[in-house]
Amino acid sequence: MNQFRQMWEYYSIRLAASRENDRDRGEVSATTVVLAAALIALAISVGVIVTNKVTSKANDLDLG
Repeated sequence: MNQFRQMWEYYSIRLAASRENDRDRGEVSATTVVLAAALIALAISVGVIVTNKVTSKANDLDLG
């Protein structure tokens, strides 16, 4: 978990620095694109996990 926290802090600092630079140029940096892609992938994987758990739980119900 400590490594995850370090990675999160690193990317949040990079994102803040990227935002500061982007204000001046009006561009989207590679860091911003990579971070957005990572967050989208994380959201999709969480959605798949939740869907699978809900479906599994629903299939285990005995309605008869």
